[in-house]
Amino acid sequence: MIGRRTAGSYQGRGLNGDVVEVLGRRILSGEFADGQTLDVPGLERELDISRTVLREALRVLKAKGLVDARPKRGTFVLPRSEWRLLDPDVVRWQFEGRDDSQFLDDLAEVRGIIEPASARLAALRRTDEDVAALELAIGRMAAAARGDGNAVDADVAFHRALLAATHNELLVRMEVVLETGLAARDRLVHGAVQDDDPTPAHAAVLSAVRDRDPEAAGAAASTLLAKSLLDIEKVRAANSGVPVGDHL
Repeated sequence: MIGRRTAGSYQGRGLNGDVVEVLGRRILSGEFADGQTLDVPGLERELDISRTVLREALRVLKAKGLVDARPKRGTFVLPRSEWRLLDPDVVRWQFEGRDDSQFLDDLAEVRGIIEPASARLAALRRTDEDVAALELAIGRMAAAARGDGNAVDADVAFHRALLAATHNELLVRMEVVLETGLAARDRLVHGAVQDDDPTPAHAAVLSAVRDRDPEAAGAAASTLLAKSLLDIEKVRAANSGVPVGDHL
């Protein structure tokens, strides 16, 4: 039977969304291996769903590059090289229940390319409304650090506002991967790193953007990223028992 759908899941709504979530997680976890042909009748019985519902879910997963179908072979799992890795659901499923270290490293590299440049552009182009959005996110972050609010949501809101302040449509679209990856990274770090208050590092970015100082904004964003990398290494060290310095 299909269980209750979690927040942030596929927006297909209702039963179709539930089935997409279940099958997507199984593929990303490796339960359904690369090249494996899916037992469609068996899944219908296991999940207690109709052929129509399952077909719709498989259609969604095909659009995400996770499965394909061929005559006489049926529906099968595609290799990772075919997956739409920037799809929000695919990003999220990679982190659920495990530490995908390679993906975290890839995300850090992408952030290192995008975020300092975005901060510089934001400092040059920001409006009063952009500053207000960043200030609101900082306020939520500070409240969450005191135990009042959701730290992950506050962090995502800040980075969304920073991208929006660039007024570059393509950079704004990068929120798809950055937001989902950040949320997954934050869930891994928050609570695992003691005395972790991200507010000051983010506030330094805001201050430079507010002052229209692009060089200071880029530098503050780089410092923020360095802190993020250190936090991840702390979690890895705690999980492995190896000192942080040996991971870096």
